[in-house]
Amino acid sequence: MSNFVLAKIVSGGQTGVDQAALEAAIAMGVDHGGWCPAGRRSERGRIPARFQLEETRERNYMVRTEKNVVDSDATLILFRDQVSGGTLLTERLTLKHERPVLCVDLNIENAFEESIDRMKDWLQRFEIKTLNVAGPRESGARGIQAQAEGFLTRMLTDVGSASR
Repeated sequence: MSNFVLAKIVSGGQTGVDQAALEAAIAMGVDHGGWCPAGRRSERGRIPARFQLEETRERNYMVRTEKNVVDSDATLILFRDQVSGGTLLTERLTLKHERPVLCVDLNIENAFEESIDRMKDWLQRFEIKTLNVAGPRESGARGIQAQAEGFLTRMLTDVGSASR
């Protein structure tokens, strides 16, 4: 992969895919951050302090979602079966702000290896340094946090990063 390196992963800090992205970044020694709602609000209460997130002035999730899309080079959406709710909003905001987006259905058989290869090509083609990661919250897709963290850890192992 030429001289490409992924420098940072950002997310909004919600349970599920957002926190999986932050946990994978921390575990792999990759810089992380992003915007979260005022009060570090998530569906399970306050977002853990170990996640280096900046609070927006608003408690509205949409505000942090848009800031993360705008402040990133591209967005990776991890989901199961179909994109909906806040995840669909994220996809629409990537189009509004003309940012690259890659959607990966974690339920597709053999998706793991194929998606990792597709993702590596996508990251290199767009020279993505700061990657926003989004997807459903844990309450809407039980087990997706662990599934997404496994996917992202593998991706970071294969792709490499500027921090390592």
